[in-house]
Amino acid sequence: MTESQRRFPRFTRLDRAEHLVLLTSFTTLAVTGLVQKFAEAGISRVIVALLGGIETTRQIHHIAAVVLMLEAVFHLGTVSYRVFVRRTRLEMLPGLSDVRRAWAAFLYNLGLRQEPPQEGRYTFAEKAEYWAVVWGTIVMAITGFMMWNPISTTRLLPGQVVPAAKAAHGYEAILAVLAILVWHVYHVHLRRFNRSMFTGTLDEREMLEEHPLELADLKAGLASRPVDPRALARRRRIFFPIYAVVAALLLAGIYLFVTYEQTAITTLPEPVDVPVFVPLTDTPFPTVPPTATAAPTATAAPTTAGATAAPTATAVAAFTWDSEIGPLLAGRCGACHGSLGGLDLTTYDSALAGGASGPAIVPGNPQASLLVVKQSGDEPHFARLTSDELEGVIAWIEAGAPE
Repeated sequence: MTESQRRFPRFTRLDRAEHLVLLTSFTTLAVTGLVQKFAEAGISRVIVALLGGIETTRQIHHIAAVVLMLEAVFHLGTVSYRVFVRRTRLEMLPGLSDVRRAWAAFLYNLGLRQEPPQEGRYTFAEKAEYWAVVWGTIVMAITGFMMWNPISTTRLLPGQVVPAAKAAHGYEAILAVLAILVWHVYHVHLRRFNRSMFTGTLDEREMLEEHPLELADLKAGLASRPVDPRALARRRRIFFPIYAVVAALLLAGIYLFVTYEQTAITTLPEPVDVPVFVPLTDTPFPTVPPTATAAPTATAAPTTAGATAAPTATAVAAFTWDSEIGPLLAGRCGACHGSLGGLDLTTYDSALAGGASGPAIVPGNPQASLLVVKQSGDEPHFARLTSDELEGVIAWIEAGAPE
């Protein structure tokens, strides 16, 4: 292998696996989130339909958010292990040297400088992008919690924070997507296709162009610090129990994040199907069992007439306000002629008293009772008694309208 073909390690398999999880979860969040923010756009409707509807889209968005939070917990552990256990340099932390390199790159891009700035393992642009992801994840997690748990949020904070969180969540998402498309895609794929996140290595030419300071350290054997095995084992015994507790607390926080409450939509009672219109049916008028009568004979015609009249008298006597007439009028007429109306037919005394036009019921005189007059007339009435019901009311009035 020639010197120019020599490969230098850039990312471990674990780094690349984390990047794949981040790539997948971020892309899923971007797609399912932006179609909800711009729900009226035609492309959004198509994507939502392809995903199975808005509820499925929201569920996918929530699952991707949980995956991203789990990746954040895992990444915290890997970074802490490298720093505390393996004593790796904090090369991702920005410093004044990065400000100077950014200014030098700005002058170089304007043609005011002959050479680009010399970069180490991570360029100032890579550091800015890394911390932008950290910042964006924190903002999206906080605002996402407020939107996912609005009722609990407003128990502690004013109600205005929920729409404010929605606005911040949406605009931070737009900023993140634009940063990936404009910044990351250009630097990693368009300006020069960087395969290190897929292969894990860079050749010497690429290292010389992108990370000359790190290349010099690698060749000089200064890129990594020697690790004492006994010290490494001791630090591991300290690190893993502490991280286990921290990870357990963070995982419990994620669990609460997801299950803390049902949203305002799901806590509404389930809709009940009820008929929109129920036709009014006739109220059956009570019937009186027939009384025993003497058997008619051929020579007793007057007795037959008397026997026929006997059930009528018995039936009329059985009709009272409390047993039949009151419930009938309350069911048919009570909606309009109640205690708040001009004519109250809900009680016996108020029905006898009548209204402004006169008494509704005159015992013994159906013709003077306005109830009978109105129900017998041809003018339209909201609740009209059937002919059988009206005959029963007339017979009850003729019998003296007993209570």
